[in-house]
Amino acid sequence: MYPGAYDPARTAVVTADGGRALTYGQLEDRSLQLADHLRSAGLRVGDHLALLSDNDPRVLEVYWAALRSGLYLTVVNHHLTADEAAYIVRDCGAKALVVAAPLAGLGRTIAESAPGPRLRLDFDDGSYERALAGASPRPPDHQPRGADMLYSSGTTGLPKGIAPTLPEGDVRETMSVAQLIFQPMYGFGEDSVYLCPAPLYHAAPLRFCLVVTATGGTVVLMDSLRSFDPEAALAAIERHRVTHSQWVPTMFVRMLKLPREVRDAYDVSSLKVAVHAAAPCPVEVKRRMMDWWGPVLYEYYAATEANGITFAGPDEWLRRPGTVGRGGFLGELRICDDDGKVVPAGETGTVYFERDELPFRYHNDEARTREAQHPEHPNWTTTGDIGHVDEDGYLFLTDRKAFTVISGGVNIYPQEIEDCLTLHPAVSDVAVVGVPDAEMGEAVKAVVQPAPGAAPGPALERELLDFVRARMAHYKAPRSVDFTAELPRTPTGKLAKSRLRKSYWP
Repeated sequence: MYPGAYDPARTAVVTADGGRALTYGQLEDRSLQLADHLRSAGLRVGDHLALLSDNDPRVLEVYWAALRSGLYLTVVNHHLTADEAAYIVRDCGAKALVVAAPLAGLGRTIAESAPGPRLRLDFDDGSYERALAGASPRPPDHQPRGADMLYSSGTTGLPKGIAPTLPEGDVRETMSVAQLIFQPMYGFGEDSVYLCPAPLYHAAPLRFCLVVTATGGTVVLMDSLRSFDPEAALAAIERHRVTHSQWVPTMFVRMLKLPREVRDAYDVSSLKVAVHAAAPCPVEVKRRMMDWWGPVLYEYYAATEANGITFAGPDEWLRRPGTVGRGGFLGELRICDDDGKVVPAGETGTVYFERDELPFRYHNDEARTREAQHPEHPNWTTTGDIGHVDEDGYLFLTDRKAFTVISGGVNIYPQEIEDCLTLHPAVSDVAVVGVPDAEMGEAVKAVVQPAPGAAPGPALERELLDFVRARMAHYKAPRSVDFTAELPRTPTGKLAKSRLRKSYWP
């Protein structure tokens, strides 16, 4: 479905503070007007539109305008430097750029070093509103379906544009892959109220908002210019009677570390589905969240590449703690060793998904596209994750291949150690990396952001090392701990570990 299929007076999008909102009638008319203006400016099917915005309701206008014009939409991470953002605008070949008011300065800087977009519309200088006012809200006879072309977070290198094949058909008659999968899986409908606590330049938040506005529900947007506020998220759930939400494990950890009296002050009983993804969730963290919120936590494992997906409902997870679910929804799951051979259940290897055809390509980077493909089966693709399946086909993730520490010839997976240290009360955030070691090649180091009131130093280092050694094999435990004021994370909670790791390697 599409926005025009619903009651035009119904609220489609609202900010968590209630200050800005769009009805379905406004979302339909304004997205049609923008689509008309883009066509008048010369954009055609397959062209690229770039958007630089905070979590403004008008992001959904721009998204639907692209979707009903056969365009690729690239939403640019507004936390990037000007050079990094300009790289994305240049790389995607954007012919138009839309910029939100709080980011006007960054938008001007980008325009100077990425002169490709011949059309520039700003939310703050009146050009965006003038463009809509001079355009028609009348639906054209054919509205070819577009798609997003988003860029990876760049946690393991330069961001990569992930280019899907444009779907066939009219936007009013077809559904996106996200809608086909998530609507029946999580029961999205006209009575759904979806809280989006993460920035819309990431795949999951943007695509979930598409599903909600395609099914007649209401999107509640939290502020993306500030870091995640755990108490504000709880307040938004209570205020808007949120039924659906989407999180990353770091958000769970930060909500759990709120004082008990703060957590108990908010009514979260309206929640029916709390989806989480983006990184493996520590088992104990998820148990505590379910003790608090009830059995409403639904996990999936996927990537922006959309090459495959697994699902784990709360009952499945409770039977198999730590699993991210089973495959088969988009592509069959394959676990392969370094030679590309499929390994038996229980053995660890690289996670591949098998599709009938290559599901994506990296824009302007055929070498990286080939790297993501299986050496013998080009339609088997991976994003570099490592894991194993049990006898029933349930996947358990170990870590990213790029982050594996090889110490004395033994593979050590940092995620397991990070999950352990996350639970220590003196730890606010943690990353585990391999550092140079003359004897072992690499040694395991923990980098810890202490919790408020915790005193970094040798005593805390010894306490943390003992904490790990009491819970797992000693060869996995860090050799040392460094303390830092803040770890480099993206606003959605992903750890930019490559940046951290580089600081230890010549």
